[in-house]
Amino acid sequence: MNPQNWQKSSYCSEGDSCIHVAATPRTIHLTESADLTGAILTTTPEAFSALLATLKKEPAPTSQGDNDDIPLRLRSADTVVTTTRHKWNAFVLGVQAGEFDHFVATH
Repeated sequence: MNPQNWQKSSYCSEGDSCIHVAATPRTIHLTESADLTGAILTTTPEAFSALLATLKKEPAPTSQGDNDDIPLRLRSADTVVTTTRHKWNAFVLGVQAGEFDHFVATH
């Protein structure tokens, strides 16, 4: 993973072990730097825009709980990225703060 091309939420307090987003002209990529498989989800800017819109409508995630370190799996048809609820919540807070809007603003 090239750190110059990937962005994580400023709410992630796990160092580089967070959900990261990157883009090419026609695709958006999501990964979890701590996922041992190195899996990367790939989607369209339109689908990522829909995800951002949906997450912005959700209530803000709450503070850490007992289940925050249980594995959470993000899936596409043939790819699974494993993260934790704590890292997902940090990603959602970043989405709600508009930190990833630029990935779809030009599409």
